[in-house]
Amino acid sequence: MRTSPRTPAGRVRALAVPALAAALTLSACGGSTENDEATDAEASTGAATPSVVDPIVTTYDGGLYVLDPTTLEVVEDIALDGFNRLNPAGDDRHLFVSTSSGFQVLDAATPELTDLEFEGPKPGHVVRHAGRTVLFFDGSGEVLIFDTDSLGDSLPEADTHTTPEPHHGVAVELSTGELVTTLGNEDERPGIVVLDGDGEEIARNEDCPGVHGEATARDEAVVIGCETGVLIYRDGEITKVDSPTDYGRIGNQAGSEESSITLGDYKQDPDAELERPTQISLIDTEDASVELVELGTSYTFRSLARGPEGEALVLGTDGAIHVVDPETAEVVNTIPVIDEWEEPLEWQQPRPAIFVRGGTAFVTDPSATEIHAVDLESGEITATGSLPSAPNELSGTLS
Repeated sequence: MRTSPRTPAGRVRALAVPALAAALTLSACGGSTENDEATDAEASTGAATPSVVDPIVTTYDGGLYVLDPTTLEVVEDIALDGFNRLNPAGDDRHLFVSTSSGFQVLDAATPELTDLEFEGPKPGHVVRHAGRTVLFFDGSGEVLIFDTDSLGDSLPEADTHTTPEPHHGVAVELSTGELVTTLGNEDERPGIVVLDGDGEEIARNEDCPGVHGEATARDEAVVIGCETGVLIYRDGEITKVDSPTDYGRIGNQAGSEESSITLGDYKQDPDAELERPTQISLIDTEDASVELVELGTSYTFRSLARGPEGEALVLGTDGAIHVVDPETAEVVNTIPVIDEWEEPLEWQQPRPAIFVRGGTAFVTDPSATEIHAVDLESGEITATGSLPSAPNELSGTLS
């Protein structure tokens, strides 16, 4: 049952936050007029004046690096123990850091790891769509939904939904108010259910073993991956699309509002300790089909992205970005960026990652402790940043 709205008071936890060198520098320098203007801006918006526009963020073993997007220099080094994951909140300054206790708010524009946190067990997927941000807690099955632009100096009120049983899942809210969410428990994840704005069930499909991952295509078609294909929710109906092979797991996807086709990975060996696939999947939400494309190189779950025109982008272990036209299912360009690399056996270990914003792709190189900015149109590397430690997760603000 969905409830609306819910105040987040009591889910905010006071946390130790590193000192902000950049903020202190701004306070100590400049004339009185600049300081007065900054103070006025803070008072009117309820947030500190940004010192980084369009920041890029990486994790490392022991913390977070906030980077300048143009120079890729480290603007702030934020200490934070544990294995931490990153997700854009959906606005121009915030990201969520998934820690052991919940989704903690990073104001990357200030930059500051705030003391605001949506607390909960096993924070998992973060989905942004139609001006709403959705958080999923694997440990409780709780889903929190709020207006993306409402993040500020306090946590926003959130609508809530709790799945029947906790599981590693995902949810997305459409502009109609419909909520698409996975079904499962600690033993199995068989499918999805769709609820209307009042929490009433309008569609269900449980023919999706090992359900995992989500992507939204043009016209709000939602694609959920399975071990045997995908489920597509479109115009009030769920369609199962079978994999081209007996076992064909599509567990990670990337969607684009510019395309009716989502980009997915594709694994065919259910018994592999670590399968290194060389084919990707293209899921057409209009004709409900799956087409495979051979890349000639393997890739990982951090290799998938979409370009500004909806082009499919895959960072291969050959060190190049492979540009695929989703309409023709052909590789139309290959952009060399880093040296060849091999995926580590443990998924938490660092491996190259790609994050795309506008016409720029950001690519990490953990072995060289570097990050590169690549102009997707020209294929040129426009900046390279040297990092103190090997980067792991890679993300950034979205607008």
